[in-house]
Amino acid sequence: MTNKSKGLIAALSANVIWGFVSIAFRFLQKYPTDLILFYRIVIACFITCLSISIFKRKQLKQDLKNVKLNRDMPKMKFWLLLILSAIGITLNWFAFIYVVNNINIKSAAFAYMICPLITALGGFVLLKEELSKLKFFALGLAAISIILLASGFLGSVIWSGLIALFYATFVLIQRILKNFDRLNMLGFQLLIGLILVSPLFFFHPQNIPTDLSFWLVIVLVGILFTLIPLLLSLYAVGHLPSSTVGIMLYVNPIVAFTVAFFYFHEPIVFKQIVAYSLLILAVIIFNWKIISKSYFKLGDKLKKEIDIAS
Repeated sequence: MTNKSKGLIAALSANVIWGFVSIAFRFLQKYPTDLILFYRIVIACFITCLSISIFKRKQLKQDLKNVKLNRDMPKMKFWLLLILSAIGITLNWFAFIYVVNNINIKSAAFAYMICPLITALGGFVLLKEELSKLKFFALGLAAISIILLASGFLGSVIWSGLIALFYATFVLIQRILKNFDRLNMLGFQLLIGLILVSPLFFFHPQNIPTDLSFWLVIVLVGILFTLIPLLLSLYAVGHLPSSTVGIMLYVNPIVAFTVAFFYFHEPIVFKQIVAYSLLILAVIIFNWKIISKSYFKLGDKLKKEIDIAS
């Protein structure tokens, strides 16, 4: 199996796993969102830092040295951006858990459908990345979809927008911060996140749950639904073009929508169907160049295999 094939499997696996995370969070629905967030970060941070100390110690020293020697980015700017990215992913997790347990899973899934589009728009505005007219048209369709939903489900749309905005902030900063191992960077981001949420631990009279089921599920969330897909995603980024990784991100909300409709039986009205359909069309148009290129490449490959076989 080639590295590219392994990368595809890793990217697909990561997004399928993330698509099912709402099931785990629903088991914790009776607990406060900030308490769930605190323990999710604690477990993910502990395992990540342990992995770094075992496998990435030398690389960590080199990374810190690179930060000192990097003339393109002052150390202060690097650490400020790292802190901002940690705030972004922490708030993203908080908003996602809150929406899944207090609003609905459809809104959480919708957030990750619009997230790559917001990221692309942010890249255009902040990083001066190019956007074609076709992509601007797709962004316009996505905006119409959001307006349609906002006309009847404003609260849900605001939360979806916040989830997407926080994650887009995290992703955009990841593009800026270079010459730093991704796992080591994740370790710092989780440590910063842990510092940020630690005060929440003292706001609850029962800050250490005694229910065994809580600990079983929260450990599952920390390992299976946080660390493993993050590592798989990091592996995929290192072995696949960014365009392919971007397309694979849509597997997550597709799985999440499936879970919402067929497992939790969440209701859907006609206006939502129209809005979601417009968004899917926007996603296809936005990624049309990649989709068509992949389609023709696959067709040529199959044709060659048929010619060889005959």
